[in-house]
Amino acid sequence: MSQEDRFVDIEIKLAHQEDLVESLNQMVYQQGRRIDQLEAMVAKLAEHIRNNAQSGPNPVNDRPPHY
Repeated sequence: MSQEDRFVDIEIKLAHQEDLVESLNQMVYQQGRRIDQLEAMVAKLAEHIRNNAQSGPNPVNDRPPHY
């Protein structure tokens, strides 16, 4: 294998690695955005639960009259 062939092989491998790094970077970015959305959703749900807990007994948790 000549030195030029080795350089070409290294350049090909480098190009593939750059594509892979870019792909992984994009995936990490999208996951970060999704995590932010989910954290916001959890915060809203927690606030909703706190507000409902302060409003008094929940009819869903009351026992039916036959108990």
